Amino acid sequence: MTPRERLATARLYLVCPARPRDWLAAAIRGGVDLIQLRDKTLSDDELIAAADAFRGHDALFILNDRPDLVQACGADGVHVGQEDASPSAARAVVGPDRIVGRSTHAPDQAAAAIADPDVDYFAVGPVHATPTKPGRPAAGLEYVASVRSEKPWFAIGGLDAGNVHEVLEHGAGRIVVVRAITEADDPEAAARTLREALEAAA
Repeated sequence: MTPRERLATARLYLVCPARPRDWLAAAIRGGVDLIQLRDKTLSDDELIAAADAFRGHDALFILNDRPDLVQACGADGVHVGQEDASPSAARAVVGPDRIVGRSTHAPDQAAAAIADPDVDYFAVGPVHATPTKPGRPAAGLEYVASVRSEKPWFAIGGLDAGNVHEVLEHGAGRIVVVRAITEADDPEAAARTLREALEAAA
């Protein structure tokens, strides 16, 4: 099964900087389906080295913003923002079987992602303002509720166990989290709580 085919059943997506393998394994045991390495502080060589901890788990490994390093990192795909490489440019680099994800912040961007054959999934948000994206205004729950797509999409932005029910009630079935797991004392327990919320809503 290709990474693109495996994406269909993914629900809980963790974005984080370089982390130890054991820490990532704990989050995945808790129910994380996708892990994205996003670390703007690392050089290319450091990013490739950090990727070693992200490979070989029972979760899809996505690299942030760098289609040119996907092969070297052994990633299953790449995620590109609105200011990064276009999906078609990313697809040309990563090939037909790897995943290309896209950030969206407004209905017109979601519509473009839905229509784009090079986009395998898209993120919808930020639902709430978040320090991981300083200066980007919240897109709000109304944006989440407006999305109609059979292509996989994930609500993102300031989501945690205390507010995840809001996006689920507004139609999301998949979420991306950062601090809800990275700042938790127990990443496995934090992931499990979010996974249980997703499954209960389904």
